[in-house]
Amino acid sequence: VQLQASGGGLVPPGGSLRLSCAASGLSLDGWHIGWFRQAPGKEREGLSCISNAGALDARFPISRDIAKNVVYLVLNNLRDDDTGVYYCAATRLMGPCRTVGADYDYWGQGTQVTVSS
Repeated sequence: VQLQASGGGLVPPGGSLRLSCAASGLSLDGWHIGWFRQAPGKEREGLSCISNAGALDARFPISRDIAKNVVYLVLNNLRDDDTGVYYCAATRLMGPCRTVGADYDYWGQGTQVTVSS
């Protein structure tokens, strides 16, 4: 299983980005995919997740394209404190997904998001 996160970059406050998590070695139909953030000096934070049971209702909308095996996270109205490395992760747990890092077995390499004017 491999996960490739992309789409990060430098964006001004109030801006938007769409992150992508391309999965290989698994089918999204049957796996939970979560997005997490590691901000400087802070603990890792769960942002959202999606599974066959649905998507978590969170600040940043999450969606998936099963045919392309890609999960998206749309970062809207970004603030300075949204700066960090964004990771996607996968697990085969059943039921509704959670943004608990310990639930996830496979992690991507992360993509840097910097919010600054």
